[in-house]
Amino acid sequence: MIEMKVMGIALDTRSGSPIVVLHDLDNRRALPIWIGSAEASAIIRKLEKLSVVRPMTHDLVVDIVKKTGYQVEKVEINDVEKDTYYATIYLVNKDKTLYIDARPSDAIAIAMRADAPIYVTTNVLANGAVSTDSARDEQEAEEFKDFIQNVKPSDFEKLINKHKESDQ
Repeated sequence: MIEMKVMGIALDTRSGSPIVVLHDLDNRRALPIWIGSAEASAIIRKLEKLSVVRPMTHDLVVDIVKKTGYQVEKVEINDVEKDTYYATIYLVNKDKTLYIDARPSDAIAIAMRADAPIYVTTNVLANGAVSTDSARDEQEAEEFKDFIQNVKPSDFEKLINKHKESDQ
């Protein structure tokens, strides 16, 4: 699991659809997820710290969760299938955890209001993330090439022996 934060909301220039953009804590990868207008509006309100007189839907959900003795522990975006993302909201109280299936946009809006972390599985990132730090990626690729070119069979032998020692 990779912890991610909301970078912002963008608009798809072709369709005009809103996109929530998550980024990892190192700002190396971004995950764009197309969402609905209402959810985009809820996320923007939280990002911009805009308050409303009456609770909006995601505020209401978080309030209900708290008043029933639970808290939002975390949100996971844990699957993607045919461009549809899936998320789970984890609610906890003293001795019980509830797993709530949710659309990622709703889960993100709720996590933001509950100050809960947002995690994304590596398989989801592998299917949809884009690199945001190409210079660093190129540097790591060069370092890996150097490592591969300079590795000797004896290096593996040392590693195997060290592993055997730690197993005993």
